[in-house]
Amino acid sequence: MKNALERIVEHKWTEIEALRETARKEAWELKARSLSPPADFLQAIRQDQSVSVIAEVKKASPSAGLIREDFDPAWIATRYAAGGAACLSVITDEEFFQGSLRYLRDVREAVALPILRKEFILDPIQIFESRLAGASACLLIAECLEATQLNELVKLVKELGMTVLVELYEAANLSKVLDSGARLVGINNRDLQTFETDLAHTIELRHKIPDHVTLVSESGIKTRADVLRLEEARIDAILVGETLMRADDPGAKLAELLGRPIPAPTGGT
Repeated sequence: MKNALERIVEHKWTEIEALRETARKEAWELKARSLSPPADFLQAIRQDQSVSVIAEVKKASPSAGLIREDFDPAWIATRYAAGGAACLSVITDEEFFQGSLRYLRDVREAVALPILRKEFILDPIQIFESRLAGASACLLIAECLEATQLNELVKLVKELGMTVLVELYEAANLSKVLDSGARLVGINNRDLQTFETDLAHTIELRHKIPDHVTLVSESGIKTRADVLRLEEARIDAILVGETLMRADDPGAKLAELLGRPIPAPTGGT
C-alpha cells in the first residue's frame, strides 16, 4: 500500500503531464529567465539575529483536514508581515491541501516579503511556473527526488535567481541534500508515515549540518517554549503553518511565538 507521500507524487505527475500539454514551456522559460531577480529569500532569513520565521499560508492538509474556513490569503499575509515574519510560504497544491497558485499571486500583490512556493515540485516546468507567479523560492523534497533530479532542479532554481529550500525527513537523505549544493535546508519534524511530529528530530540532526548551511525546522512548532528550544539548539529558522492558521489573528499569534509586541489589528476576516 502506498504511503501518503507516494500517493501525492503519483497524482502530481498526472498534473504535470496536463500542464505540459497546455503550457508553452519555451515561452515560460524565456520569460522566467528575463525577469529581474526576486526578493532574496535566504538573505531575509539570515538577517535576523534570533530565529527567523517562515509563516505559512495554509488552508488545509491531509492530516488535519480543513484548518481555516475564513481563508483570505492576502489578509493573512499582511498580518504575518505585521507580526514579524521574515518570509512567507504559500501552499499551492490543490488536490491534497486545498491550495492554489492564485493564492501565491494574491499574497505577492499584498506584501513585499519573499515568498516560498510550497509545492511537490518534480519537473522543471513547475519551477518556471513558480517564477512567473512571483515566487522568490521553491521547495524541493528529498524523499520525492532521486539525486540526479534533485541536483538538476536545484541548479535551475538558482539560475532563475530564486532560493531553493531542500527539505528532508529521513536522515539517510542528508548526504544527498548537502551534495546538491543547497544552502537552505529544512528538516521536517512530521513523520510522513504516521504524521506525528517531534521537534527533537531537527535537534538530533543539527550537528550533522555544516555551519554554512542555513537550517529550518518545519512542523510541530506550537508555543514560545518550542521556539526557544529550537533557538537554543542553534536552529536558524522555523516554518510555522497550522499553529498560526488556527489563531483568530495569525499575526498576533506569530508575534507571541517570537516574544514580540502584538501588532495592532487591521480589517479583514
